[in-house]
Amino acid sequence: MYILGVETSCDETAAAVIKMDEKTKRLFVLSNVVASQIDIHKKYGGVIPEVAAREHVISIIPVIDQAIKEAKITSKKLNYIAVTKGPGLITSLMSGMETVRSLSYAWKKPAIEVNHIAGHIYANFINLAREVKFPAVILTVSGGHTNLVLMKKSHTLTIIGETLDDAAGEAYDKAAKMMGLGYPGGPIISEMATKFSKNSKNIKNYIEIKLPRPMINDGSYNFSFSGLKTALLYTLQKDKNWKKRIPEYCYYYQEAIIDVLTKKTIKAAKKYKAASVMLSGGVSANKELRLRLKKMVEKEMPKVDLFVPKLSYTTDNAAMIAAAGAFKALKDRTKDYSKLKTDPNWKL
Repeated sequence: MYILGVETSCDETAAAVIKMDEKTKRLFVLSNVVASQIDIHKKYGGVIPEVAAREHVISIIPVIDQAIKEAKITSKKLNYIAVTKGPGLITSLMSGMETVRSLSYAWKKPAIEVNHIAGHIYANFINLAREVKFPAVILTVSGGHTNLVLMKKSHTLTIIGETLDDAAGEAYDKAAKMMGLGYPGGPIISEMATKFSKNSKNIKNYIEIKLPRPMINDGSYNFSFSGLKTALLYTLQKDKNWKKRIPEYCYYYQEAIIDVLTKKTIKAAKKYKAASVMLSGGVSANKELRLRLKKMVEKEMPKVDLFVPKLSYTTDNAAMIAAAGAFKALKDRTKDYSKLKTDPNWKL
């Protein structure tokens, strides 16, 4: 089975071709092309929807052409076209959906609607080195979403926890903006935190920066990061020398986020007797988050397998959309091109 995936939920124009062995359900990436808009949006400190949509229109056909060319196939060999339906920016989603609608009609290929969060989850199924055991609890964390998801053997996905306000990735971006560090905030804060962590042992008479861990012991599997963001703002305002201590603030801010993410994930995994734990989403590229979750799984649930996606499949890409589409295709959950409809708020 050959599937073309198309992803335009935010500011990345992406297309990929994957091959699925239907007997083993193994996935092989034949191409994975991404046209990034990060440099365009940096000067604004975040994504501007109208600008993103225009860039998608310019890039989408060349990106799809390149993906098919690199896969060394033709459109005739494709079995399906998978596309992100939502959630995401409405004008960005429309760019991908309308393009796939046209290609589905022209090439006479059935279309598959894919949830963006499901795409991040299925990035873990690309080039698997070992079999996934079920049930699986998945922490999916990105700029727009922070969820805990339960996946059963039937590959049904159920949200068991979600952010009630800001997502973790958004919290990183907002903190970076407060401290004048630039966009996107996650990689910058992570780098600063690493620098401080390496040098902190040499600091004498050090006073720790205290920040809250919102909802860490509230009994639910939900998240909230707006309070942490506000606490950082007030702490900075009280500290006249905060500009000289930016690496420290980055370290303790990141520690607060990771503490909440990892503790709630382990709690959910124990509750649902998970045989596997997965990490997914753009923030899953964070090295400290990967390390801490690995250590906690090994300590608290040593018989449980931990899956983390390859770094190239953590941020928005189309290989993950094609991967999710492949598993949907096995259930024949496809649509005629005329019935495709963008839904920016579409949930699992």
